Amino acid sequence: MKNSVLDAKHFHDEEAAYAYLEARVWPNGPVCPHCGGVDRIGKMGGKSTRIGVYKCYQCRKPFRATVGTVFESSHVPLRLWLQAVHLMASSKKGISSNQLHRVLGVTLKTAWFMSHRVREAMRVLGMEPMGGEGISIEADETYIGRLEGQPIRQGSSSHKNVVLTLVERGGIARSFHIDSTSIAQIVPLVRQNIRRESKLMTDEARHYLGVGKEFASHGTVNHGKEEYVRGDIHTNTVEGYYSVFKRGMKGVYQHCSEKHLHRYLAEFDFRYSNRVALGVNDVARADRALKGIVGKRLTYRATGH
Repeated sequence: MKNSVLDAKHFHDEEAAYAYLEARVWPNGPVCPHCGGVDRIGKMGGKSTRIGVYKCYQCRKPFRATVGTVFESSHVPLRLWLQAVHLMASSKKGISSNQLHRVLGVTLKTAWFMSHRVREAMRVLGMEPMGGEGISIEADETYIGRLEGQPIRQGSSSHKNVVLTLVERGGIARSFHIDSTSIAQIVPLVRQNIRRESKLMTDEARHYLGVGKEFASHGTVNHGKEEYVRGDIHTNTVEGYYSVFKRGMKGVYQHCSEKHLHRYLAEFDFRYSNRVALGVNDVARADRALKGIVGKRLTYRATGH
């Protein structure tokens, strides 16, 4: 395709790929990942030197922009990593490891591992509480998949993974894999992640009744009686989030084991929280994911494959 974003030089040239990454992880110039130094750093030259290698003359150690990131110790060319980040950031419902395997020309095992590293980059650390005065936060739960080794019981949801999602209207989404819809599981997460000045919006579930009194207001709709909207009280925003999430999990990823669900949730939260409606296009979204690669090593063994 002519004029495609993937025609950009950093997706096909390794030197350009390193220059692109460096501009995003080092906006003020190279920083030594070993000692934190910013002075007396020089780029190493010579035909035998690897692309993008610098040397810190304070601690005398070489490094690249990938050190201390999810890309560290990978034998996959950086240009392919950048393609993977862009594809996962721009695909509304996600992109399967099989598709990455075909597009990037890497093995299926490598594509699977790359996708989990990119999800790790999308995971937000040190999150501040959501909402604020006059802001509505919708909370709801859904069920996804089947726990490995457990039989399917007719009419029961106990064999499925439970997900709690908080969505700020006009803002971000935050999802959690929880063990059950008990008060003990849900209430602490609601308290920790929503500012008290916010307006809480939920369905009629009993586990929200008590904690709802701690917020500026608590609006509920009774889905059991087919009530879905009452004025500005509804949970349609979080239901919309789940619609995209479930289409992605069932149609693209098809199967997700319990131990990896938190990474898939981070991926869908990231795309939702950096969507076009908030002024973030595909390129900017991929750049934001790249800024999240720092300080997140993830080995193949740690993925639990």
